[in-house]
Amino acid sequence: MNFTETLDNLVNQTAFLNLSVGNYIMIAIACVFLFLAIKKGYEPLLLVPIAFGMLLVNIYPDIIKAPVGEDGTGGLLYYFFKLDEWSILPSLIFMGVGAMTDFGPLIANPKSFLLGAAAQFGIYGAYFFAIFMGFGGKAAAAISIIGGADGPTSIFLAGKLGQTALLGPIAVAAYSYMSLVPIIQPPIMKLLTTEKERKIKMEQLRPVSKLEKILFPIIVAIVVCMILPTTAPLVGMLMLGNLFRESGVVRQLQDTASNALMYIVVILLGTSVGATTSAEAFLNVSTIKIVILGLLAFCIGTAAGVLFGKIMCVATRGKVNPLIGSAGVSAVPMAARVSQKVGTEADPSNFLLMHAMGPNVAGVIGTAVAAGTFMAIFGI
Repeated sequence: MNFTETLDNLVNQTAFLNLSVGNYIMIAIACVFLFLAIKKGYEPLLLVPIAFGMLLVNIYPDIIKAPVGEDGTGGLLYYFFKLDEWSILPSLIFMGVGAMTDFGPLIANPKSFLLGAAAQFGIYGAYFFAIFMGFGGKAAAAISIIGGADGPTSIFLAGKLGQTALLGPIAVAAYSYMSLVPIIQPPIMKLLTTEKERKIKMEQLRPVSKLEKILFPIIVAIVVCMILPTTAPLVGMLMLGNLFRESGVVRQLQDTASNALMYIVVILLGTSVGATTSAEAFLNVSTIKIVILGLLAFCIGTAAGVLFGKIMCVATRGKVNPLIGSAGVSAVPMAARVSQKVGTEADPSNFLLMHAMGPNVAGVIGTAVAAGTFMAIFGI
C-alpha cells in the first residue's frame, strides 16, 4: 500500500466525511447546551454530561451501538443506557435526592401537599394534548411526565411503558426544562400574581421533631406503595435515602448516597441519555411534538401551582404567598430557589425558600404517584 492510499484511507475514516447535516446540527445543539451549563450555570451537573453524550454520539454513532450476534460487543454508552431502561439509575437518583433533601418544611406545613398536587395538572393536561396530537396512550403518558420537570421519573415511566424509542427525546426534554426553570417559570409567576401578592411574608414554620422526620419516610413509603405498588422503585428509594439522612445512625450511607454514588449515577445517566440523541433519532416530527408538549406541560404545571397558591392565599386571608405554588414541580431545589428569587425581587427582605421546599418535595412525590397511576391504568 503506497503513501497516497494510506492517506486516503485515513481521511475516509475521519468523522468529517461521514457525518450528515443532521449530525452537525446536533453537535451545534450540544455546544449550546454546554454553553448554558458552563457559562450560565443552568443545572451543570445534568446538562454537561447530557450535552457531551449528545456530542459523542453524533461524532461516533457506534458509541451506543447494540451488540450484534452472540459474541458481539456493544458501544460503551449502550451499557450505560441499559441501566436507564432497567430503571436502576433513576431509582438510585431518587435515593440520592432523598438523602440530600430536608422534608421538614413539608412535615411542618402539610398543606404543601396540595400545592404539589396542583402542579401535577400539567402532567394530566399534557396527556390529553398528546392524545390529541396523535400519540398512543402509553406514549402520551410517557411524554406527559415531562410536565413534572422530573428527568428520572420520565426515564422510569418511558422504560416501564415500553417507550424506549421515545426515551431519548423525553429525557432530554425533561432535563432541559429542569435546567431552564429559572428562565421559564418567572414570567408565568409574575403574570399570574400581583406585586402585593409577591410581597406577602409567610410566618416562620414550626420546628419539626426528630421523631417526625424519622416516621415520615416510613409512613409515606408504606401508604404510597400500598396504594400504588409500582411506585416502590422511586418512592421507596426516595424515602430510604431520606431515612438514611434523618435516622442519624447510618451517616456513612447518607454520605455515600448523597455524594459519591449520586455523582457516579449522574455521570452514567447523563451521558447515556445524551447518547440517545443521534440526528436520526432526534431530528424528526415526533421529537418536535414531544418538546412542544413538554414545554406546554411544564407551563401548565407552573401556572396551576401558582393559581392554587392564590386560592390558598384567599382562604388563609393573605398568609400564603402564591409564588411558592410554582415550586410544586419536581425540580428540587431549583424551583424553590426560583420562588425565593421572584419573592426577593418584590421585597428584598422576603424569605420564601423554606416555605417553597414543602411544595417542591411534595411535587417529587406527586410526580412519582402520577407515574404509578399511569402504570396502573395500563396494567403494568
